[in-house]
Amino acid sequence: MKKITVRSKITRTMFCTFLFLIAMMVSAYAGEPTDQVKQGVDKVLDVLKNRELKRPDRTRERRAAIRKIVGERFDYEEMAKRSLAQYWRQRTPEERKEFVPLYSDLLEKAYINKIEMYRNEKVLYTGENVDGNYAVVKTKVILTKKNIEIPIDYKILKRGLKWIVYDVGIEGVSLVNNYRNQFNQIIRSGSYQELVKKLKSKQIESPSDRK
Repeated sequence: MKKITVRSKITRTMFCTFLFLIAMMVSAYAGEPTDQVKQGVDKVLDVLKNRELKRPDRTRERRAAIRKIVGERFDYEEMAKRSLAQYWRQRTPEERKEFVPLYSDLLEKAYINKIEMYRNEKVLYTGENVDGNYAVVKTKVILTKKNIEIPIDYKILKRGLKWIVYDVGIEGVSLVNNYRNQFNQIIRSGSYQELVKKLKSKQIESPSDRK
């Protein structure tokens, strides 16, 4: 009995040491940017795992919950500014105030359409590149049943103590660049007002629309 007790203690000690070393390795690899992105992603995944919210009749409620979480981590004004590029400077305060919600609706559609494919599969954090107040956090959503990997990279910047998202790369396509190209084309061939009209009528294509 004494040998078993000692062996058991040794085993527990080794196991605890192993867990400690793993935790240290993860902490060394995943810095503050990854930690903050992970906090936001985990909250979204908690919503997606909620059995009640998975029901078809609660789709609107589920997406509203996701939008709230995403809105706390995404800087829509910064993203809208980068997507409009030089045309942002030409906008009046009233036009900017109108444009940002239209843009956030478009962005959320592209992001949520991809993330809603999640069905309790793994989300891997595969890398973190930090350059001063800017960073890129690389992730992959592994859809094992469909044998699909969806790489999602978060470009973030630091404001105060918080890292906020200013661009998302879905399967190698930057949302900001995707929309900037479309917006430029629409404005050059028509007008800014034509772009607003298309946004209101949901005529702007997102990467998630492409197959």
